[in-house]
Amino acid sequence: MRLLEKDVAHLTIIRMRNEIVRHSYQRSSIQRLGLAFIVFMATRPFASFADDWPQWRGPSRDGVWHESGLVQKFDKPKLDPLWRAEISSGYSGPTVAEGRVYVTDRVVEPKQIERVHCFDARTGKKIWDYSYDCPYKGIGYDAGPRASVLIYDKKAYSIGAMGNLFCFDSASGKVIWQKDCNKEYHIEMPAWGISASPIIEGDLLITQIGGADGACLVAFDRNTGAEKWRALKDKASYSAPIVIDQAGKRVLVCYTGENVVGLNPQTGEVYWKQPFPPRQMVIGISDPVRDKDLLFTTNFFDGSLMLKLDSQKPAAEKLWQRAGVDEKTTDALHSIISTPILEGDSIYGVDSYGELRCLNARTGDRVWENLDAVPKARWATIHSVRNDDKVWMFNERGELIISALSPIGYKEISRAKLIEPTTKQLSQRGGVCWSHPAYANKCVFARNDKELICADLSGH
Repeated sequence: MRLLEKDVAHLTIIRMRNEIVRHSYQRSSIQRLGLAFIVFMATRPFASFADDWPQWRGPSRDGVWHESGLVQKFDKPKLDPLWRAEISSGYSGPTVAEGRVYVTDRVVEPKQIERVHCFDARTGKKIWDYSYDCPYKGIGYDAGPRASVLIYDKKAYSIGAMGNLFCFDSASGKVIWQKDCNKEYHIEMPAWGISASPIIEGDLLITQIGGADGACLVAFDRNTGAEKWRALKDKASYSAPIVIDQAGKRVLVCYTGENVVGLNPQTGEVYWKQPFPPRQMVIGISDPVRDKDLLFTTNFFDGSLMLKLDSQKPAAEKLWQRAGVDEKTTDALHSIISTPILEGDSIYGVDSYGELRCLNARTGDRVWENLDAVPKARWATIHSVRNDDKVWMFNERGELIISALSPIGYKEISRAKLIEPTTKQLSQRGGVCWSHPAYANKCVFARNDKELICADLSGH
């Protein structure tokens, strides 16, 4: 099992504690008093170590927030931010690691540039930023970059809407290596640009870019940028890849513009492939989600696809499929931006009109529908994060909702305004907040097209 840095730190303290206890009786009483404090700190619950949010959808890229000691109910209708930082427009969600917050945006005057920002997580003070020329060509919804910055091993990885890939020193902003993926791989540019956040697996940084010559997926050495493998002739979708454990193997799962695939993340070898071709256009945005032997994928036009994962070998088969939006069939979950929750025998997600639905995961049948979480509208969006038995929802009106979801229904526990919608991401209906927030240090970090904010969610 791989250890995170906080795990290593915790184990180091425990080793120190054991060594201290072994020798403590040979020391003076004053020394023992100081050592007792260290022992106390080392024996505190592991949950006392604050979680980071170092990549898209959290530490494990599964939309789960592990921190405890959080507010159970908001005491007023609007949250007061701890700090605000001015930024420009973009769709990328913030990420948080080692006391710093990262986010990207776009500026069009006096010239078109994309920017990568790093702020102090406690104060919102700018630590560094980096900008580069980036005229958008043929990209709809041009507010700014889509993919969240990924922080790993003291490095920050960013990919922009036109395929500009950077590796930075995460503390200083110094560029370690960079790639113009559009120029190097001759990308068949998706209608809304490069959107899938890269993922780290071992020494590799894996991206979905839709390049020519079998480069839909490309793996780079995360330290040098050297290409290690490329795979698939598929068009790129907007869905971020994930890595799962299946039949004793690590499996890279990616929803491309044409298939749901499982690959060897170290070599790009295809283990399994399930066709999920677009009926009208490539529109897959939400990530694949997995629970035990089930793997679920959804999009607007093509509806829902449930795969059953083989437990004996890396293989998958279609369990069921339901159609997407048309005049006759709307029972399926046809998400547009929101990634659903798959838990046990239930799927919870928001369809492309803002309808929160529960499906039976084994059959695809609709169990219930609720219209309270977000006002019904075309492309209406909610980003959901699980924390213990609660689901925290951030809707496109900039509201943060504490809820509980079950096969019985949707239960709203509390709701508060977090940030105002703005019009660059979508000009209709008074603007939207389409960027996924980050949850770290018992705080929420959210952005719109004008500012990045941090609000306290601790239960003190």
